[in-house]
Order: sequence, then structure tokens, then C-alpha cells
Amino acid sequence: MKSLAIITKKHQPRAWQAGQELAQWLEKRDISAILFENQPEPHIPPLPPEVELVVVMGGDGTLLSVARHYGRLNVPILGVNVGGLGFLTEVSLDELYPAMEQVLAGRYEVENRLALSATLFRKGKPYWQENVLNDVVINKGALARIIELTTWIDNEYLTTYRADGLIVSTPTGSTAYTLSAGGPIVYPTLTHIILIPICPHTLSNRPLILPDTCTVAVTLNEKVFDVYLTLDGQVGQALQAGDRVEIRAAPYRIKLVRSPQRSYFEILRAKLGWGEFGGPRPYDA
Repeated sequence: MKSLAIITKKHQPRAWQAGQELAQWLEKRDISAILFENQPEPHIPPLPPEVELVVVMGGDGTLLSVARHYGRLNVPILGVNVGGLGFLTEVSLDELYPAMEQVLAGRYEVENRLALSATLFRKGKPYWQENVLNDVVINKGALARIIELTTWIDNEYLTTYRADGLIVSTPTGSTAYTLSAGGPIVYPTLTHIILIPICPHTLSNRPLILPDTCTVAVTLNEKVFDVYLTLDGQVGQALQAGDRVEIRAAPYRIKLVRSPQRSYFEILRAKLGWGEFGGPRPYDA
């Protein structure tokens, strides 16, 4: 490995300092490292074509933003959490340099994560499009009434949800907003699309897990007011009556470097407080 990019959380001095120290550490090993803060659109700097790895210094939100900006480039992303343990930024600062030693030696695994492509159609024409790693959410503002969301799967009518909103999530996003809305935890390397209404008026409306070959379309009725389309909780659009949102699998996978120190289930236990009173002895097969 000859060239890396280090992207830090914006306006986070601790992350910037950690990025500088990593860049100096890499330069002593004759590895080129470019360092910059994460930027919003339209100020996103291009990645040089020689970059072989992106190291993200921040939290899960920073990694989601970086994945949205650069995931289509097929470059692996390593998340380093400057703070507590994250679901996506699995490596802590204390573990950074041992992890980098293994990465530079080629002893690491890359997971291919499903991403979603969301397109907003207005008056029958594409109006806005973006790709996401976690979820696409349609929900109402604080004072809006229950909204009606007519939902189609591959052009076949599914149902009209009367709810506070609708989440369309990847397995990676199943431990984010989807989890708080009562959705299932889905192993992150699976390629399924999760559909879950938010506080549905009809209690029989339950989460639905679909194959990644499906296209989910949601249309809004003529009474829409104060309703928003939000992607990964970071970017979005205000919706209008008659808008249609189509969500399908993105044409690429996001490549995330697995933590060499811990497994996905260890992260689940730590983040969700499972096994706080200790666990059983190792299973003897």
C-alpha cells in the first residue's frame, strides 16, 4: 500500500490531531497520506486515483458522509472512532496503530455493504438523487398529521401506510433509526432491504424484509404538508403533493474494513448492553 487518504470530522480538533499523527506515522514508512476535513456538498474534494484506502477519523456520522461521497470509487474505508465505540467506526484510537500495522501487512478483511439509491421524482421527472449506506426516511414534521404513503414493490401495489413515516433501510442501517422504530437487527453483510413504518395507525403493518432486487416506490397524496425525505439523517428534501420516491440497490457496494480486534457480535454486545453481567465460558464444540 502506497497511498492513503485520511478524512477527519469537521471542526473536531481531536480528530484532526489524530489524523496528523497518523499521516506522520505513515510518512515514516514511505506511504503517502493526504489529510483533510470532511466537507459538505458542493465542497467535496476529489480523491486522487492512486488512493488505496480511506481512513475516517470521527464517528459513525462522519463515516456515513464519507461513504456517501466516495463509496462509488470502490476504495475500502476504515472507520476510527474518536470517542466511544461505534457500529461503523469499529476501531478505537488506542487500537489504531496495531490495526494499521495489520492493514499495511495485508492482513485485513473487507466487507461489501449494500447501499441504496434514492431518486425523487417531481412532476414525473427526476428532481434529486443520492446514494446512502444506512437508510432513506420519509417522515412528517413535528406538527404534521399522520401522512398517507402509497407504497409499491416492483410496480405492484403493496399498501397505503397511514403513519408518522416510513423507513427503507439497508442491513447496515438496521442498528440505526430502524432499530429504534422496532425493526429487526440484520447481519450487515446480507443484501436485503428493510421496510418499516414509523408508528403506523394500523397495528398489522409490520416490518418487511425484501431482496435487494426490488424497487420500492412511495407516492404522496394531495394532502401533503410538512413532509421530508431524509437520507442517512444528513441530507434531504422537503416533499410536495404528487412526489414519488423510488429506492433501489445502488449499483455498487460500500467496502468497509473489518476491525481486526473485535467481531460484529462483540460490537452488538457493547453497544446494546447485552451480557453486562458476564457471559458463559467459550462454547466447546
